[in-house]
Amino acid sequence: MWLTDQQKIGAGLVSFGAFFLFLGIILFFDGPLLALGNVLFTSGITLLIGPQKTFYFFARKQKIRGTICFFLGMLMVFARWTILGMIVEVIGFINLFGDFFPVILNFLRQLPFIGQLLNAPGVSAVVDKLAGARQSAV
Repeated sequence: MWLTDQQKIGAGLVSFGAFFLFLGIILFFDGPLLALGNVLFTSGITLLIGPQKTFYFFARKQKIRGTICFFLGMLMVFARWTILGMIVEVIGFINLFGDFFPVILNFLRQLPFIGQLLNAPGVSAVVDKLAGARQSAV
């Protein structure tokens, strides 16, 4: 699968956004880092899948609660209510992107070291429960 230059930039922005969000949480909810991470993440998503698809993704009727929570959390982070804003934002993120967790879990299970850890007997059941992965009948 080949990515266009715009999609490569979008993937980089999403990666940097996730890094700054992680760093902002590690550094005791540092507001400027969280705000920068939010801006980079949302602009990266827009470049990665395109503006029209991004709008349709966030405006879907079944995802409107997640969209409101996600952007309300971002506004709260910008207003320096970082801890409460991140809690609201995480709730919105789970509502928006929760459908992708089983796909991500299956991808991670195919990686060399992480896959062995995720397929361990005790860990596998817990991770399946958290990700909402469905067990196949076969």
